[in-house]
Amino acid sequence: MSTNMSPEQRVSTVFQTLEKASKVDVIIGLKTQLDCVLEAAHVIKLHGADEETILAALLQDIGLYSPLPDNWRDILDNEDETNTFDDYEAGAEYLRKFGFPKKTCELIESDILAKRYLVTTDPIYLEAFNASEDSEDSWTVPLSPEEMNKLENDQLFQQKVWIRKWNTGRLSDGIAVPALDAYREMAIRNLKPVV
Repeated sequence: MSTNMSPEQRVSTVFQTLEKASKVDVIIGLKTQLDCVLEAAHVIKLHGADEETILAALLQDIGLYSPLPDNWRDILDNEDETNTFDDYEAGAEYLRKFGFPKKTCELIESDILAKRYLVTTDPIYLEAFNASEDSEDSWTVPLSPEEMNKLENDQLFQQKVWIRKWNTGRLSDGIAVPALDAYREMAIRNLKPVV
């Protein structure tokens, strides 16, 4: 599918998938899922993140709207102790097929792990998270000491936690953020060849 597409076509396909979020899932007041990821990408960009991290913030919820990956049965068979189908892993797999950077995909697929880290280590985050409509039992399972050690020693540890925190700490109403199309050239520039 994506092997015969130009970089522009690949990004257009992914962005069209994400734009589905603008038609469904009003999650906070009158904000759509798309509004929320645009805010997260904007805030992370303002704080000096690199392009691969900005793209991860922008595309973090793509798995909610993308087709199931070919290996979705394997993903279910290999679930961790939370025993959930992970939209973030599905989204990362979807983006890999279109040539998105390894770092972007890794940051996206680690979202639940980052949530679990924050609910384990940050009482303020846990309180806010439990009060939100976004709370799921599987996401509040505390990390084991081994999982915590592994994550804290991960090369992308700071970015993984940073994206999760900024996705939760959304902007106030009335602050203008760039539209999805403002990230088009960045996405094209960061694509890898698809084989």
